Amino acid sequence: MKLSTLFTLVVALAVMAAPISASAAGKTLDIVKKRGHLRCQVGTPSGGFYNLDAKGNWYGLDVAVCQAVAAAIFGDKNKVEFQSVSSQARFTALANGESDLLSRTATWTMSRDTQLGLDFLTPNFYDGQGFTVLKSSGITSAFQLKGAKVCVTTGTTSELNLADFSRANNLNITAVTFEDWNVRDDTYLKGGCDAVSIDKSSLAANIISFPKPDDHMILPETISKEPLGPAVRQGDSQWANIVRWSEFAMINAEELGVTSANVDKMRASSKNVDVRRMLGVEGNLNEGLGLSKDWAYNIIKQVGNYGENYEKYIGSGKGALGIDRKGTLNELWTNGGLMYSPPMR
Repeated sequence: MKLSTLFTLVVALAVMAAPISASAAGKTLDIVKKRGHLRCQVGTPSGGFYNLDAKGNWYGLDVAVCQAVAAAIFGDKNKVEFQSVSSQARFTALANGESDLLSRTATWTMSRDTQLGLDFLTPNFYDGQGFTVLKSSGITSAFQLKGAKVCVTTGTTSELNLADFSRANNLNITAVTFEDWNVRDDTYLKGGCDAVSIDKSSLAANIISFPKPDDHMILPETISKEPLGPAVRQGDSQWANIVRWSEFAMINAEELGVTSANVDKMRASSKNVDVRRMLGVEGNLNEGLGLSKDWAYNIIKQVGNYGENYEKYIGSGKGALGIDRKGTLNELWTNGGLMYSPPMR
């Protein structure tokens, strides 16, 4: 079953005034099972993380998190209703129970984690904020942006980071804010701003979509830490564990060399006890989650491990962002990165 809807919330105040829904008060897993599908929140279409193909199907690194959770629960990655929500309304929609899960390049910060009634889980991408400029501008460093107009999306960490960077370096940058990133980019392309400032992965996605990508460049400076990952409502530890360990299963599978292509063979013949536990051949790791023994097998078989999804959507896959994983924080811990799963035992 494929359920894909465009769930755009335009009037944030109306959403904020909405009563807490039943899904916010009950056990999320039971509600999702009874409904028959997961409601997973993404953003407006953006390359690499959540985008739409010609047939209206969602795909991307964050979409894979949604699909992994659906595969873990239902044994079917397609039992997801994707909700495309504005940056201004995203956290309220999750807290109010309109969504079961948020997976949309949201930065984990202390205030978001402690003041919004949400729990941020394991990052699935480590990013940092940067700047895009025209090559013809002659600007080669963010420190040359003194007095510049910089386009930025309101309601994001990028807006505050830009203000902090400007103040710390006495640059007197003027932030030109937008609710719609399409309007933001169009303003930049028409000369209304000297630069655009967002996460560097998003900058890469935007440049690909520009009419003349080769006319633009990303400046070398990274001005912030942006751990991006899924979030859920506070107060349901079982649900948080399901989402957290669905992602850990993908990371652990890559470390163990288990892929969507070999998972059947590994389940049938592997002597590695860690592989056997993860795939449900032995042990009872599923019981604490309230899922079937093949929950992790279904994730790897249908969605793939973390590395497969990185290459497909962010790395060198067709239409991917072309961001090399080597030497970045998004490498496995065994290769010097931060992608790390606690032991599945």
